[in-house]
Amino acid sequence: MKKLLCLIFLIGILSPSFAQESPSFGGENSADIKNPLVWEGKIKKTNDTDYELSITGFIDKDWHVYSQHTPSEGIGPIPLELNFLNAETDFTLEGPLEESETHRTYSDVWEFDEIYFTDIVVLTQKIKITNPEVQVIKAELFYQVCIEVCLNEERYVVFDLAENKVKFIDSYDDFESYSAKEKSKTDVNEAGKEDSGVTDNSAVDKSEKKSNTKGLWAIFFIAFLSGFAALLTPCVFPMIPLTVSFFTKQSKNRAAGIKNAILYGIFIIVIYVLLGSVIVGAFGADALNALSTNVWFNVIFFLLLVVFAVSFLGAFEITLPQSWSNKVDSQANRGGIVGIFFMALALAIVSFSCTGPIVGTLLVESASKGGIAPIVGMLGFSFAIALPFALFAMFPGWMNSLPKSGGWLNTVKVFLGFLELALAFKFLSNADLVLQLHWLEREIFLAIWIAVFGTLALYLFGKIKLPHDGMDNHISVGRLSLGLVVLSFTVYLIPGLWGAPLKLISGFPPPLNYSEAPYGVGFTKLSSSGGTTGESTLPDGAELGPHDIISFNDYEIGIAYAKKVNKPVLLDFTGYACVNCRKMEERVWASPHILGILKKDIVLISLYVDDKRSLPKEEQYTSKTTGKRIKSIGNKWSDFQIKKYKANAQPYYVLMDLNENNLNNPIGYTPDVDEYKEWLQTGIGAFKK
Repeated sequence: MKKLLCLIFLIGILSPSFAQESPSFGGENSADIKNPLVWEGKIKKTNDTDYELSITGFIDKDWHVYSQHTPSEGIGPIPLELNFLNAETDFTLEGPLEESETHRTYSDVWEFDEIYFTDIVVLTQKIKITNPEVQVIKAELFYQVCIEVCLNEERYVVFDLAENKVKFIDSYDDFESYSAKEKSKTDVNEAGKEDSGVTDNSAVDKSEKKSNTKGLWAIFFIAFLSGFAALLTPCVFPMIPLTVSFFTKQSKNRAAGIKNAILYGIFIIVIYVLLGSVIVGAFGADALNALSTNVWFNVIFFLLLVVFAVSFLGAFEITLPQSWSNKVDSQANRGGIVGIFFMALALAIVSFSCTGPIVGTLLVESASKGGIAPIVGMLGFSFAIALPFALFAMFPGWMNSLPKSGGWLNTVKVFLGFLELALAFKFLSNADLVLQLHWLEREIFLAIWIAVFGTLALYLFGKIKLPHDGMDNHISVGRLSLGLVVLSFTVYLIPGLWGAPLKLISGFPPPLNYSEAPYGVGFTKLSSSGGTTGESTLPDGAELGPHDIISFNDYEIGIAYAKKVNKPVLLDFTGYACVNCRKMEERVWASPHILGILKKDIVLISLYVDDKRSLPKEEQYTSKTTGKRIKSIGNKWSDFQIKKYKANAQPYYVLMDLNENNLNNPIGYTPDVDEYKEWLQTGIGAFKK
């Protein structure tokens, strides 16, 4: 069933999951302070006032760092930030912060694409000095480094223009007071070579040549299938026997015909790959990646795909100017290699009304991946187009097995039009999610898809006729079978209106919590007593956490409540962007054996170390443990975890008595339900003694 349904999304996104195996952090190992990223930097002076400042981070194996362009929707990965202090007073930022090659992978947890670095991250910022007296440029670096568990890091960076060195200072106080005239006696890590302050970039160059091969192979495969779909359209399919016949008849012998047909196929590939290269060259690989999260990028591509879809449905045809075709046709008569090239170009132009929307969709999808994805996409598409011409030229007898042209070609075209229309709303949904307008919530999105695929099913069953359809009174077995698949898919979508997760299309519709009824139509969250919500029965300062467990997000309030009800405390160091935290909540806490304990026998205090809400000015401080400035709620709980438990990874669980003493050894990620249950029961048993 899944294989059949996958055909429906022939031109959709099939990004691979981030499937690197990662070690678990549990037991005593999770109490170590981890530092999976080491930074260096350099300063490049281009003229008297212009500088290029860069820092390079070397990432431990299997870890990854989220890009500044990764989506930030409240709950999810935290984008990297490099904030330059005193900008616009001492200097100006020339252009955006540039970053090295990133990867993009769809996340089943967050239900959107993550953008991240592996192995190495290079950040480059060009500046222009406006104050001739300035000798030091300071910046604060924030990022999240993850290996399923995530660490939220802050670094203080000093670009010392006088010494031509980059320094990473651990203490916020030392960072704040640093000046070029002072030689800080604090523990600083000088970046780069001791003599020149220049970083060896050989590792950078090597890493930047790497690509996310899984993602590129997925793009190639989807583009290849899309090319075969384009072959089955009225503009391309009839060209196969005509073109092959031309080569076999016009060539002096069979070998020459085969050679010419192969050249023809190669030129088809060259033409489309050049198109992908022009897209990358015009916008730049990094710019395409950044555009993918841009609201206007998504809205414009939504409109483009709607236009493509309406064209495929028969409202009009998208064609290139007739003069182009005439000029190319005249060149095709020249003969030789030049003539063959122009014959391939003529095919691309003449078939544009059918291939254009597919090519446009592929370029939209691959452009959203960034890098060389548009080139890879066009390579896969053109290879599928070119392959039949070469094969049928080698084996002309195969053409006898080709089905005759007819109305079925238009059916393929209309089918692709419906798919493009459905895919278009994914881009509109992306824009709505970024702006948090709640105009295209989950129910509305699914209603649109149900309407689109339901109408497609009626079309395939012959109940609806479109402008270019014939007057046949019967449908083929193949069309009937495809109609049943589409109808089954439509029926599958319907329960999603009432809160069904719809895992088959995970990532296409908005997430479950972005809806009119996040818990299903007619349902709301349960109260702490287990009944339906009519009036609140929650303690002061508490909220309903995962699976409606009463949870406190403030340590002091939670401890006070635990003393009131005389229950042990489960201290849960977690994060909004912590993948393993969500896995624990969804797979372990959801177990009936665990959920009963969490609801009845303990008081849960969940402290989010990546909560970016600012602390009041009077509550901000400099940590005595790390020397860092504690400015947000997340900073506060992270500092608390490091100070008290010498740990900085999440999830991290501590069972405490009412005097805040540990009842047993803290643990980290523990996916085994029985092991976690035993840990809970041991701590609770110690509390009752």
